[in-house]
Amino acid sequence: MTKKAGLIIAAIVCVISLAVMTAVLVRCNKNSRNSVFTPPPFESEAVSGTPDVPDELGWSEIYQEGMGFKAYVCGNVIADGDTAEVYFTNSEDYDVWLKLRILNEKGAVIGESGLLKPGEYVKSVPITSDIADGEPVRLKIMAYEPETYHSAGAVTLNTTIREGESQ
Repeated sequence: MTKKAGLIIAAIVCVISLAVMTAVLVRCNKNSRNSVFTPPPFESEAVSGTPDVPDELGWSEIYQEGMGFKAYVCGNVIADGDTAEVYFTNSEDYDVWLKLRILNEKGAVIGESGLLKPGEYVKSVPITSDIADGEPVRLKIMAYEPETYHSAGAVTLNTTIREGESQ
């Protein structure tokens, strides 16, 4: 093979590679524009104010220096039928919207709240699967910047869920 033929083959390979890379980039960009973000709904059962929580539920402040939000939730989660009593509260100290998810050991969502605005709380959230008394769960709190829905942080707490009657 001559040097000229080698250069021609290399040029053809380069052009084909560039065409393939361009096609991939165009297709990826087109797919990302077609994806639609569906914002989570606001909590329909939200109440303004601070709840009166029984002491035995272990209602605690969730905050560490540097966090972009402050929340309150029960460490002792009580399941009653198809709801879990959590007294999930969004502090009025930060301008963020909060959402709570209850996850089982495998990480599947078994319950969740809608978004809470600052100064709102929800007593309980619906549970979508059967749970056993003493089952380990994780409470995942997600914070969103208002209007943009950009993440303002998240925290996950480990606890157990107990069967019982609502307070």
